[in-house]
Amino acid sequence: MSHWDRIYSSRAYRQMIRQKTIAIVAMTVFFIVYYFALPVLVGYRPDLMARTVWGKVNWAYLFAFSQFLMTWAIAYVYMRYAGRFDRITTSILADAEDAAASGSADGGK
Repeated sequence: MSHWDRIYSSRAYRQMIRQKTIAIVAMTVFFIVYYFALPVLVGYRPDLMARTVWGKVNWAYLFAFSQFLMTWAIAYVYMRYAGRFDRITTSILADAEDAAASGSADGGK
């Protein structure tokens, strides 16, 4: 079994990939739903979205602006997750290097 095969088959690696997939899919679904909510609301509830909030600013403008904030928030959350995944990856690689070193020290058994 090669060095990379041991990593791919390790429990820690599979768990990290599962966590990463869940996080990415959840953030993507949230982004898509939030992004398409604006045109759907403008199309089906124009009376609500046209209501003035302050001056000439209506709910549609506020919702559109909130999409920029939401995008930055998702980027921030992903950066936090990515830092955790980087630490897990470093740990997995260190464990694999230790296993490879101990395997070569005892004749590769």
